[in-house]
Amino acid sequence: MGITSRMIPTVDASDRKREIEEKLKQEQETLSFIRENLEKSDQLTKGMVSILSSFESRLMQLENSIIPVHKQTENLQRLQENVDKTLSCMDHVISYYHVAKDTDRIIREGPTGRLDEYLACIAKIQKAVEYFQDNNPDSPELNTVKARFEKGKELLEAEFRSLLTRYSKPVPPILILDAISVDEELEVQEDVVLEHLPEAVLQDIICIAGWLVEYGRNQDFMNVYFQIRSNQLDRSIKGLKDHFRKNSANSGILYSPAVQTKRKDTPTKKAPKRPGTIRKAQNLLKQYSQHGLDGKKGGSNLTPLEGKDDVLDIEIDSYIHCISAFVKLAQSEYALLAEIIPEHHQKKTFDSLIQEALDNLMLEGDNIVSAARRAIMRHDYSAVLTIFPILRHLKMNKAEFDSTLQGTAASTKNKLPTLITSMETIGAKALEEFADSIKNDPDKEYNMPKDGTVHELTSNAILFLQQLLDFHETAGAMLASQETSSSAISYTSEFNKRLLSTYICKVLGNLQLNLLSKSKVYEDSALSAIFLHNNYNYTLKSLEKSELIQLVTVTQKKAEGSYRELIEQQIQMYQRSWLKVTEHLTDRNMPVFQPGTKLKDKERQVIKDKFKGFNDGLEELCKIQKGWAIPDKEQRDFIRQAQRRVVSDTYRAFLHRCANISFTKNPEKYHKYRPEEVEEMIGRLFDTSA
Repeated sequence: MGITSRMIPTVDASDRKREIEEKLKQEQETLSFIRENLEKSDQLTKGMVSILSSFESRLMQLENSIIPVHKQTENLQRLQENVDKTLSCMDHVISYYHVAKDTDRIIREGPTGRLDEYLACIAKIQKAVEYFQDNNPDSPELNTVKARFEKGKELLEAEFRSLLTRYSKPVPPILILDAISVDEELEVQEDVVLEHLPEAVLQDIICIAGWLVEYGRNQDFMNVYFQIRSNQLDRSIKGLKDHFRKNSANSGILYSPAVQTKRKDTPTKKAPKRPGTIRKAQNLLKQYSQHGLDGKKGGSNLTPLEGKDDVLDIEIDSYIHCISAFVKLAQSEYALLAEIIPEHHQKKTFDSLIQEALDNLMLEGDNIVSAARRAIMRHDYSAVLTIFPILRHLKMNKAEFDSTLQGTAASTKNKLPTLITSMETIGAKALEEFADSIKNDPDKEYNMPKDGTVHELTSNAILFLQQLLDFHETAGAMLASQETSSSAISYTSEFNKRLLSTYICKVLGNLQLNLLSKSKVYEDSALSAIFLHNNYNYTLKSLEKSELIQLVTVTQKKAEGSYRELIEQQIQMYQRSWLKVTEHLTDRNMPVFQPGTKLKDKERQVIKDKFKGFNDGLEELCKIQKGWAIPDKEQRDFIRQAQRRVVSDTYRAFLHRCANISFTKNPEKYHKYRPEEVEEMIGRLFDTSA
């Protein structure tokens, strides 16, 4: 055991030694390999350094050779570029000398149909002018191209005028009416576009105008523009007037059949409502004069107001529509002008453009005022009614009118307010003079109705006031415009309404005083009472029927009651005329007798006289009053019934008292009428047709 244990460590040491020796050998071999490689690397490095040194030397030699060549090449290139530029400039300069020749044909033929090409040609000429002015101002070529430029500009101006003249047409009246009409049934109104020029033509005109402003240094085309468009605006409005004269007079229809069917998918627009004018009053007067209040013949003495015929209505309607047409057309013209005329010249050009049409409208308005003034001087106050619809329309459209004319000269903007003031002044004057004429109308016996019916003064006055009702706001403002008191500085609708109410009450008061004076012309007080009754009743019924009574009660709360009292007073006054008939039937002078007692001759005569007086009075009154008239059926029946009841009751009582009295041998001679016959006779009173 001991020998084996000592031998094991020896074997391990030997193996370890061998391993170490082998590793040492390997490391030595590796070291030798590295050394060999290092030696080779050194050799390669030395070789590379040598090559690089040689390359550097060669590069230096090459650089010294190439740099001079490069500089020479660069100079040659620069020289080449200069030569090319010089040649190009020479060609460009030479081209200016050929511009006049190259553009001659195009300039002579003008821009029609080839505006873009023509403007490009003009641009070449303009550049040539600039070149010669800058580089050779004394050359004859400058004058040549200048002349060519001016010729081109002239032809452009001529083309501008030609296009405007050729394509500017008056707007058809039907289209204008379509544009200004209002259809109450449509919630959203259709905006009618007024196309004055075809789109392609418009673009050419805009292009020419822009060139003339920027390059032509010429504003004359603006004068050409406003002159041509002004003429078309005026012709459009005159065409509308002619349309009214031709169509309204014949059928009253302002729209031709073509317009009625031109938009099948949308509701057809209605013709604008015609204003109430004197024609309405005349028709009403004819109706009343022929039929009276109840539809039967009554006032045979009534005659219509002395006025105009339907032509006047057409002229008024025409003028009103022309005012609206002017506003619409002027707005359309400004929209067109804004595309063509430079902004800082637009207002002035527009002012000039609308002058002729505006002046013609204002002149026509002045003529209407003058005609009304002349009529008033002739005491034809119905003429003022022609002013009311026009004045109302002018005031309703004043805001839009002012907006359209915004930016124009003060003299232009003041034309409409001046016309409105003139109309208000002459209208107020006519109203005041009319009120005075009602008060001062002379009491002419031959002018009084023989049958005591409504006087023409009453019917004319009422119908005149009814027309004021149609234009109550305008009439109130008209009266307010003449107020000078400090309290009336700010006019309100209520203030104007009270003024008009006061005026109407003044007219009615003057009428009442005049009627009272006229009634004295009648010798028969009963006929005088019937006359006043008829006129008061006609006035009251007319006030109630036309709703004038509401306007009257603004300042006269008890007006209706006052008229009813006046009517009742005249009925009572009329009934007194029958006292001379019924007084024969009273107990006055009636003999006192006992039944069966024989009357004395004197007593019998008293009874005979009473019968005779009653019979004669009844016959006389029925004969006279049968020819009198009470147009109002209700009043006529009421007065007949009341009188029939009073007379028949009195007559029956008288007959009852005389029933058992023997006062004559021929009782039928005195007892001529039975009570029923008396009632029948009274029932035929005021019946001019019987």
